[in-house]
Amino acid sequence: MKKSKTNKLKIINDPIYGFISIPNSLIFDIIEHPYFQRLRRVTQMGLSNLVYPGANHTRFHHAIGCMHLMQKAVRVLRMKNVEISEEEANALYIAILLHDIGHGAYSHALEHSIVNEITHEEISLKFMKSLNDEFEGKLSLAIQVFEGKHPRKFLYQLISSQLDIDRLDYLKRDSFFTGVAEGNISSDRLIAMMNVVDNELVIEQKGIYSVEKFVIARRLMYWQVYLHKTGLVAENLLVSILKRAKELATKGVELPSSRALKYFLYNPINKENFSNTTLEIFSELDDYDVLSAIKEWKNHEDFILSTLATKIIDRSLLKIEIQEKPFTEEYIEKRRRKLRKLVDLSEQELEYFVFSNEIKHQAYNTKKPIKIYTKKGKLKDIAKASDQLNLKALTKPVVKYYLCYPKKIK
Repeated sequence: MKKSKTNKLKIINDPIYGFISIPNSLIFDIIEHPYFQRLRRVTQMGLSNLVYPGANHTRFHHAIGCMHLMQKAVRVLRMKNVEISEEEANALYIAILLHDIGHGAYSHALEHSIVNEITHEEISLKFMKSLNDEFEGKLSLAIQVFEGKHPRKFLYQLISSQLDIDRLDYLKRDSFFTGVAEGNISSDRLIAMMNVVDNELVIEQKGIYSVEKFVIARRLMYWQVYLHKTGLVAENLLVSILKRAKELATKGVELPSSRALKYFLYNPINKENFSNTTLEIFSELDDYDVLSAIKEWKNHEDFILSTLATKIIDRSLLKIEIQEKPFTEEYIEKRRRKLRKLVDLSEQELEYFVFSNEIKHQAYNTKKPIKIYTKKGKLKDIAKASDQLNLKALTKPVVKYYLCYPKKIK
């Protein structure tokens, strides 16, 4: 019997955009690769589902959605006589498809706990280079675009800028799955208004109100969703659990966990020693490893690890206070004293339960402006082109301070 050929131009049904087509067989093969399939097991929004129960979508959903929007952007720009070759278009699809492939389990938690001094962007690049070797150099142009080394600046801006394809998808997608309507931007309208002038990505004047809504929607999504106080506590608890596990592993304490997670717990991993072997093991590490380990650690003999793990699994989180000024040392010490009366912990151990930090968000950064192309043929920063006073206010970074401490211990 003849072996049947796989149909590589499949259609994916997406809850946001409907049917998404895969542009060619190379991209199909990249999607089918185990490195990319891992993204099915990495949530897009970490532990935000503890606040918004619907927020269970994955990095896989997001990457496919980005590829779809990039296809639309290429079609729009070509219609406006912007020359984009087939090779450049393909490079854009691959670069945006793989832009988040280096995210670890629960997204940013690993970067702040068991993997040090290497960002998910750097790991994404390592994955892309590894895939490039496997696919015999067919990702070279995509890597050049991803790194911002291509002479055509607007190609990089489609991947990474203040109005890039990444943001156009995640705002709309996260709004849909959380049910927070304020983030529901018109990505179709924004893409339809895109153009290229002097090698830069711009938005035509007709799209100015859509850009205003986009910037405001991003601000609302950050304070209402991404920096939601309960999500903030959960994220900090997750980082604390992994830090405590790493601390115990360094002392030789046995911790039940998967082979991949064990490797990162029992070995010091940083930018210098992040080898090809490390990359392969990283490609096996996902949310399932971390969550199943935390479930086991609920019953660990270490008081700190078991208490923190129980808080995550049972959603019995720390209390959080947020204010616009830093908390005084006296107030923090008062919270520490209360905890000391309940449990005997060292100063260092207390920091797992009582800690303060700051959160910062700037809705719009004038150093990397979104440029509006006026009907008179001039380029203006959206902050100056807009008659919306709120937009100027959004150029200032907003800083808030938070303090976490237990409501009770077990």
